[in-house]
Amino acid sequence: MSTPAVPSVLFVCVHNAGRSQMAAAFLTRLGGDNVQVRSAGSAPAETVNPAVVEALGEVGIDISAEIPKVLTVEAVQASDVVITMGCGDACPFFPGKTYLDWKLEDPAGQGVDAVRPIRDQIEQRIRGLLADLGIQAQA
Repeated sequence: MSTPAVPSVLFVCVHNAGRSQMAAAFLTRLGGDNVQVRSAGSAPAETVNPAVVEALGEVGIDISAEIPKVLTVEAVQASDVVITMGCGDACPFFPGKTYLDWKLEDPAGQGVDAVRPIRDQIEQRIRGLLADLGIQAQA
């Protein structure tokens, strides 16, 4: 097996409808082609949280076409960094991966006013992650 040219990051939360979707969207925008991005949930919802879609739309990111995805062992194995956001023990563990747990409020059932601060916290964490990976954030 060859080493990937760019690092791969997987964001995991229970429903893959809020926090992990926001994190994946920000990393995709700010990391560009310099990082591979995945997101998944241990018990995915049917749709992405509408307040999350609205909050990201306010900063010019459209995730209206995204669909929550189920967490698979293959997704974890294919990732260099796994960032959990409330999925607990449902996340498989593999030696050699970097695991981070970001404690963030769950946007489920909340309106856009409550989602905005979570969105902004996630953006800041993504910028820090990019710096840790040695990747220059894109404008």
